[in-house]
Amino acid sequence: MDFDFSDDQEQLRDAVRKWVDKGYDFERRRGIEAAGGFSREAWDELSELGLGGLYIAEDDGGLGMGPVAGMVVMEELGRGIVLEPFAQTLIAGGVLSGYADADLKEAWLPRIAGGQALVVLAHQERKARYRLDVCEAQAAKAGDGWTVSGTKGVVPAGDQADAYLVPATVDGKIALFLVERSADGVAARGYGTQDGGRAAEVVFDKAAATLVTLDGLTALEHAVDIGIAAVCAEAVGVMDKTLAVTVEYMNTRKQFGVTIATFQALRHRVADMKMQLELARSMSYYASLKLNAPTAERRQAMARAKYQLGVSMRFVGQNAVQLHGGIGVTDEYIVSHYFKRLTQMEMSFGDTLHHLGEVSTRMEETAGVFA
Repeated sequence: MDFDFSDDQEQLRDAVRKWVDKGYDFERRRGIEAAGGFSREAWDELSELGLGGLYIAEDDGGLGMGPVAGMVVMEELGRGIVLEPFAQTLIAGGVLSGYADADLKEAWLPRIAGGQALVVLAHQERKARYRLDVCEAQAAKAGDGWTVSGTKGVVPAGDQADAYLVPATVDGKIALFLVERSADGVAARGYGTQDGGRAAEVVFDKAAATLVTLDGLTALEHAVDIGIAAVCAEAVGVMDKTLAVTVEYMNTRKQFGVTIATFQALRHRVADMKMQLELARSMSYYASLKLNAPTAERRQAMARAKYQLGVSMRFVGQNAVQLHGGIGVTDEYIVSHYFKRLTQMEMSFGDTLHHLGEVSTRMEETAGVFA
């Protein structure tokens, strides 16, 4: 199988890497974190690169480049541990392109592609425990439109977003709605997250909503799978940079008059980290290439990928801190921020144990089909 990237994809990688290296250095990131974890200015700079339209067709104002381009971008953003939730733009573009009617597409897709609108997925509830079929939020008809009531937690940049994609129950089945943050009945309480980013608890109290699709569970599963593929790619970038920083430190830190990079036991640890990184990279490729597969195949692929990425993220992050020693957990040193990002991503869109259970369940279902 050919895993070479096209010229367009390589140019895209170069453009994002240059922005991360020159426009989003560690000091700027720390300033954004101190200011609350989200910068509209940095978001606008990302949008100026045209990245918002990767999953949006050219007819709708996007680039129509697809999952592999999204993976390339997320890897580079991961290298810079960029706080702004770009994965949410991929989710919004993919879901609205695939499930919304023509009027809704016309109203929102060009704005998402151009960066004028930040639309985020608001789906997590306290009792769900990563299950997508558990939804207590309710929707009701209101004249020619709809209203949504319920509470969603850990919504990325939820107090900064322009609109939300919100699953809610209609007659016992999950539907998906778009709700603007400016609508009456919407209240968002923002807070900083462990990795320096921003999230919010969002309460909807009979908030005016626009129906995206009544087949909400299918759309929600697709949205989460886009998110999983994005997190996997981002994690590869984070681990790649984490390993590079660790090797650089080992080549300068001395013990007993020699650099610790000369100690064979520590070199073996680095080799194990590299192996976990490459395992993660291959599964990230697998996830992105399976995003357009049939639903059952896609869902199984995402569970497998997220499980392996969870194992790799924990291994690489913890070993990086151990090889650095005490400095590895100080806020002033960059590797601690990479470690925190890896820790939070391991729990995003379902933690490692959740996806191990998903893999086992789907293998049993497949075995039953062929029994």
